[in-house]
Amino acid sequence: MKRVITYGTFDTFHWGHMELLRRAREMGDWLAVGLSTDEFNAIKGKKSHLPYSRRLEILQAIKYVDLVFPENNWGQKRDDILKYNIDTFVMGDDWRGRFDNLADVCNVVYLARTANISSTLIKHSLQK
Repeated sequence: MKRVITYGTFDTFHWGHMELLRRAREMGDWLAVGLSTDEFNAIKGKKSHLPYSRRLEILQAIKYVDLVFPENNWGQKRDDILKYNIDTFVMGDDWRGRFDNLADVCNVVYLARTANISSTLIKHSLQK
């Protein structure tokens, strides 16, 4: 079984998130998602519109996702990869190069973002 992992806040869930999860799942047989906790988002200077529990429910309902677990800090990724026997680590290409240090324990892939959609775009539209 080929195992894939990705991470994110998944706030203001949209089509681009779904596409990322679908494309990540196509790279393997099993997909784990590290979901940023509210506390970790605060450390990153982010505030989600939805609390962790609601974002968790959304991700758990998606057919491409096999496991959702809390992401509590930047440094846990290597441990998660080893814990879940991950073959491929996937992130959006706006993170390109940021996680290349994980290439010694798994394949690192950066996917192009879905055009014309983002959480930031949605948040700005709602503020108008």
